[in-house]
Amino acid sequence: MTIVSMIESFGEYLLESVAALGNFILFLASAVAHVFMPPYKPRLAIRQIRTIGAESFLLIALIGTFTGMVLGLQGYNTLRRFGSEGALGTVVALVLVRELGPVLAALMIAARAGSAMAAELGSMQATEQVDALTVMAINPVQYLVSPRVLAGVISFPLLTSIFDVIGIWGGYVVGVGLMGAPGSSYLNGIAQNMTAHDIETGLYKALVFGVVVTWVCCYKGYHARRMATGVSRATTEAVVLSSVLILAWDYFMTSVLL
Repeated sequence: MTIVSMIESFGEYLLESVAALGNFILFLASAVAHVFMPPYKPRLAIRQIRTIGAESFLLIALIGTFTGMVLGLQGYNTLRRFGSEGALGTVVALVLVRELGPVLAALMIAARAGSAMAAELGSMQATEQVDALTVMAINPVQYLVSPRVLAGVISFPLLTSIFDVIGIWGGYVVGVGLMGAPGSSYLNGIAQNMTAHDIETGLYKALVFGVVVTWVCCYKGYHARRMATGVSRATTEAVVLSSVLILAWDYFMTSVLL
């Protein structure tokens, strides 16, 4: 392979990557724009809120409980070395509210609801149901994607708040009830050291993660190849890319909102 052909291959790959990124961004812009454009279909959004939010409640509650219990156990054992058991509540609450709550909740929802979104849209693409919507003069992005993006924006902050509250009480059960940390210090530490900025930081992250997960999963499913392997590949790519972007955005938002 000559140098010229290598440069041509690299240039072709670069142009394809830029075009794919542009389509990716335009897909989100179209979905967001159609949220505010008639005809409005609130039932579709409510149905997706149930799918993404209500049906993920038990999973979020379970993961939040055990995450808080682990933080209570590890935090107590670590703080006891420095004689600072009274700061256990502050540590558990801040770690959950600022970092672990939004990130773990988003990862769990991406694995459960995000994969379902990608598989459903991919199956509709494979069976030409998306083309059928276009033939019936129904915008497929407005009908299939916009309600899911709106539902993600609403559901993710709510589920993250539930995760945080349950996780804090899980830490209380283990740290105070099992390990013997002072209960009054646990609760007072949270009340005195938790600020509105800490809560807002976690909710901002959850809001962004809601957009990212629904955006990526809908895009991958919507553009899945029209075959069985295309649906499975789109589902896998959606979950993996969503997880990576969640962690990447978590870092950037932490550096900005710190």
